[in-house]
Amino acid sequence: MNNPTMNLTRPWQLVAHREISTKLRDKTFLGSTGFLLLLVLAAVLIPALVAGHGGPDKIAVLDDAGAKVVQAADAIKGGDSYEVSRTADVDAAERLVDDGDVKAALLPGSDGYVLVGKEKVDSDLQAIVREAVGTIGMEQNASKKGLTPEELHANTQVQEKLLKPGPLSGGLADFVSVGLALVFYMTALGFGMMIAQSVVQEKESRVVEILAAAIPIRALLWGKVIGNTVLALTQIVVIGGASLIGLLATGQGDILKVVAPVAGWFVLFFVLGFVALAGLWAVAGSLASRQEDLGSTTLPGQMILVVPFFFSAFAGGGAKEIASFIPIASSMAMPGRMLTEDVPLWQPLLAIAILLVATVLIVRLGARIYERTLLKTGRKLGYREAITLEAT
Repeated sequence: MNNPTMNLTRPWQLVAHREISTKLRDKTFLGSTGFLLLLVLAAVLIPALVAGHGGPDKIAVLDDAGAKVVQAADAIKGGDSYEVSRTADVDAAERLVDDGDVKAALLPGSDGYVLVGKEKVDSDLQAIVREAVGTIGMEQNASKKGLTPEELHANTQVQEKLLKPGPLSGGLADFVSVGLALVFYMTALGFGMMIAQSVVQEKESRVVEILAAAIPIRALLWGKVIGNTVLALTQIVVIGGASLIGLLATGQGDILKVVAPVAGWFVLFFVLGFVALAGLWAVAGSLASRQEDLGSTTLPGQMILVVPFFFSAFAGGGAKEIASFIPIASSMAMPGRMLTEDVPLWQPLLAIAILLVATVLIVRLGARIYERTLLKTGRKLGYREAITLEAT
């Protein structure tokens, strides 16, 4: 075969390029990507829009001075945003915050005020309260003559106090954690089925026999795995960009400070887990001889995804910790744990090492089975039979 294009690049690169260019022209793939994008945007925007129309946020105060600051903050915000809720003492105000009856409490401090929140204080609220405290304090101080700059700014500071500090609020952290697991699950399942269907189509049309005569069978496998991994990562980047725009547009930018450091870990876990699964999905396609066979040959791959997803997303703390070290499940469980709790650095590093070893072993086994079964046509093969087949 003296194909000039073949001589210019490695065979697996040609296959990867073919996979990418084919998918980018596929209306089904583009439609599913668009649907997933809309789903993510809806998950980001709808809660913020609903929360924004639930009436003014209540701020607990102890005295008239605090009430005046809240009223000034409400005026800065544009009105109907903050409402004063008077309490008898500090303990009562903090109980209201802890129970969720008020958004925050504005209490007297040593040099101004203390803004008390439960797990976090909204950055927009902080900024507006600081502006209101500064404006009122400096107006009061300016009425006195002969003040130094320090005296002019006296009692205009706003400190922050959290009753139950954490990376994210409990409900939001769980939502983002499940969201990351769901993104991995849907992406791996969607691309996996496309890989399996692609392999079967090539077998049914006998195109695979032409390809196998021109390039090594393992190059076919690696081209499919790498091409689809590139597509999946591109899809993740697009979804991440849409989420970023949605968070900034709805004033939830403070979430990014917590999610951003975990994003790098998620990408690493995603790539390793996806590569391992992509090899298995290609094997599922090579075992089938027609599209109707995929229901049974892809069942193991579906179970490998479904069970860890529900386990990592909805299991208790101890069970989720165990899942975060199990290959494939760790791709969904560990990033979520890193959002909801303080995870020592050695744990994600160990989970990555275990996942890397498992990925290498799974891909090697998958490549061996793929080579032995790809050119077998006429009937569906079982996994046990495929493993015992002699190399052709």
